[in-house]
Amino acid sequence: MLGKMKKWLGIEGVKLELELPNKFSPRQGTVDGKVRLYSKNAQTVTGIRLVLVEKYSRGRDEEQLVDEYMLGELIISQTIEVPEEGEIVEVPFSLPFEPMTSDVEEFGNRNILFRGLAWVARKTRNADSEFRIEAEAQVKGVGLNPFVQEVLPS
Repeated sequence: MLGKMKKWLGIEGVKLELELPNKFSPRQGTVDGKVRLYSKNAQTVTGIRLVLVEKYSRGRDEEQLVDEYMLGELIISQTIEVPEEGEIVEVPFSLPFEPMTSDVEEFGNRNILFRGLAWVARKTRNADSEFRIEAEAQVKGVGLNPFVQEVLPS
């Protein structure tokens, strides 16, 4: 009984790790990496969903605003057998995305003079973007799917 409950909750089940590039630029258009899967018990993964999210913050203190935008999504719909303890399964991926640009960034992209003015505008508004990848695996016979998120280095 306890073993079935652990399996359904995902305890001692499939765990995820992300292997991401050392450098990331929103101008790339794709992010390449690997999803590592391992488990204490043999299980079957029926799919993996990867999402690239931009967290855009601006303002200071109480007036700070934060928005999140989904820039790209990749669904790997293949069946993956994850063996028992000790063996790691790696699944490579190439996640395409469409970067979003703010009005200030579009202004700065017009020419080199405007680029400096746009940089000053972003600094005075304390605007900053952080990018992360979220991965969720669909595991057969489990109620709570394993999930991991990792911030991309800038």
